[in-house]
Amino acid sequence: MMTLDKINRGQTVKVISVHGEGTSLRRRLLDMGITPNTLITFLRNAPLGDPIELNVRGYSLTIRQDDARLVEVCNEQ
Repeated sequence: MMTLDKINRGQTVKVISVHGEGTSLRRRLLDMGITPNTLITFLRNAPLGDPIELNVRGYSLTIRQDDARLVEVCNEQ
């Protein structure tokens, strides 16, 4: 399983699922637009690696590495 925290700068991936069923964190990720079949591009990360900046649905979103581990992705097809 590949998760969002494992992708490289400039890589575009497609969301398979968002884990953490029944948690407010999962609901928050879904509300921010990280939903199944959404394309996400890794823009950059902070100097120490956390947080990471992503392009989601045309806007920049910054999330923590721990939160990104809940998002299962695959290479863009």
